[in-house]
Amino acid sequence: MRPIIEFCNTNRQHGTTSLVESLEANPAYDVIEYGCLGNCGECYANPYALVNGLIVSGTDKDNLQQNIEQAIAEYLKSFDPDDE
Repeated sequence: MRPIIEFCNTNRQHGTTSLVESLEANPAYDVIEYGCLGNCGECYANPYALVNGLIVSGTDKDNLQQNIEQAIAEYLKSFDPDDE
């Protein structure tokens, strides 16, 4: 199952545009943008995304990218029968 990464369009104020675009270009992910994800406090404070429904945030765009990659790795690990 492909990971689903959801972004709040308003959260682009934190400079996440290039991150969203690079993730959209990766066919391994489903990237969805919404006008609002309803996490206004998080959106105001930090760059963030939902990865398979869980909030993943970072201190900046690069940290968010690292945290998204880590969340995806953990998600995919749950489907790997050799990794038990």
